[in-house]
Amino acid sequence: MSRLDPTPEQLAALAARPADEPVVMVNLLTFHVDGGRERYLRYAREVVPHIQRVGATVRYAGTSPATVIGHGERPGWDAILVVEYPSPAAFLDMVAGPGYADVHEHRSAALEYGDLVATSVWSLTD
Repeated sequence: MSRLDPTPEQLAALAARPADEPVVMVNLLTFHVDGGRERYLRYAREVVPHIQRVGATVRYAGTSPATVIGHGERPGWDAILVVEYPSPAAFLDMVAGPGYADVHEHRSAALEYGDLVATSVWSLTD
């Protein structure tokens, strides 16, 4: 298992989240200097059918981070990707689904480091 793959404990914690609530996955990505961004873009294109199959939606993808409040001139990552899954099970189904492992190879090859953070949606009006 690499530093870019979840541990069994991390997968169990994700599976234990409320089954009837969406989970928003925040990807903080640091690319390999030599071709990492291009390899990740290939992953991004090829993962779309897998995301769609489980009913997930890409909410945001962007680069060029700059610190507005905080320490340092820029964050320690190169890009952010935010994907909303209808449930934790949908994410787990995607990564265990047919063909995903082949696509995941591009993600692993692209990244020097990649945090994947599971979050819950807040209601700002309640």
